[in-house]
Amino acid sequence: MMQRNFGASVLRGLFRRHAARYGPDMTRITIDRLGHQGDGIADGPLFVPLALPGEVVEGTLQGQQLADMRVITPSASRVAPPCRHFKSCGGCQLQHASDAFVAEWKVDVVRKALQAQGIEAKFLPIHTSPPRSRRRMGISARRTKKGALAGFHGRASGVIVEIPDCQLIDPGLQPAFDVAQRLAVLGASRKAELAVQATLTRHGLDLAATGGKPLDGPLRMALAQLAEEAKLARLSWEGEVVATRLPPLQRMGRADVAPPPGAFLQATAAGEQALVRAVSDMVQGAARVADLFSGCGTFALPLAQTAAVHAVEGDAEMLKALDRAWRETPGLKRITTEARDLFRRPLMPDELRGVDAVVIDPPRAGAQAQVAQLALAPIGKIAFVSCNPVTFARDAKLLLDAGWRLGPVQVIDQFRWSTHVELVACLNRD
Repeated sequence: MMQRNFGASVLRGLFRRHAARYGPDMTRITIDRLGHQGDGIADGPLFVPLALPGEVVEGTLQGQQLADMRVITPSASRVAPPCRHFKSCGGCQLQHASDAFVAEWKVDVVRKALQAQGIEAKFLPIHTSPPRSRRRMGISARRTKKGALAGFHGRASGVIVEIPDCQLIDPGLQPAFDVAQRLAVLGASRKAELAVQATLTRHGLDLAATGGKPLDGPLRMALAQLAEEAKLARLSWEGEVVATRLPPLQRMGRADVAPPPGAFLQATAAGEQALVRAVSDMVQGAARVADLFSGCGTFALPLAQTAAVHAVEGDAEMLKALDRAWRETPGLKRITTEARDLFRRPLMPDELRGVDAVVIDPPRAGAQAQVAQLALAPIGKIAFVSCNPVTFARDAKLLLDAGWRLGPVQVIDQFRWSTHVELVACLNRD
């Protein structure tokens, strides 16, 4: 309590000094750095959305945030946002910063996460996905008195903002907004939002809706008719497939995969290719590879062109899709699958005998229990893919403390103009 009161008194003191100089309603500050959520941070700390390091800004102080911000002295890295929806839409956080600034900042986020664990690393050039390349997105839809509204949530708001000209998504995804509106009219209640995950496939849109009314006979028929009219590849409602016109295929290596509704998929094809290239280079020469948290085969299927692969994943339906794709693709080496919760039942060292290399791509929580076993396993190489620099640094330290060596780290930016950071790194042991 004393610490909280002390912090409040510091903020009040800052406010009094700023008010004495610039007037009672306006506060002028200099931004020191960019936070992990994309806000500018000044002494206090004070948080200023859409501000960049080095900028002098002014606005109204509301608690620890500066509202109604106006830039007095802009950063050299400030640019005009390429999307006309940027100020109202909450989908992107960093369109006001130059590509070079964002690239350097994202690499620095990873560097600082590693340094916090006492780890120094070399970095390869960052790979950034181009604009209009996102192949999946989450749409929020709600019924209204006159019909329905579909779009993204506004910045720091629960309000749905229509986005008719998004600069982030593949143009092939744009029709999904109109379809989401029609889905809301058919099956959403007036009190709750309908969440629609839209994915671009080789045969059109794959939509998975949740949060709607219970699926009954009339609704099922109406949804199937909508899928036909909108020429969807597939439509799912609360996890149940209600219509499949064409298989919702994704290309992974030489294989075509039909993931289950809502299954994990890399955000962009370009980002996926960059990750696959990096991982393939890291495990080159391995005759047998274990792919942990394999999903539907992002890495397993391309690697099977040269190596036998054992794919382990907690979701049995994703493994079924992977196995089906492998069996239907000639010329691949053997892929075996195992449905297993690697958080509760990590692969033990003796289960990895005969494996030359491991690929691991855990969710944001990392894979501390599994990595602790990998540190002791009789393998010589790990290709580590991560979407969270903090948990990656924690897990990498376990390996380094066990005698492993960290190779160069490559940051992969699939989530352009966002604060999200991904990376891939190789760890070796003699």
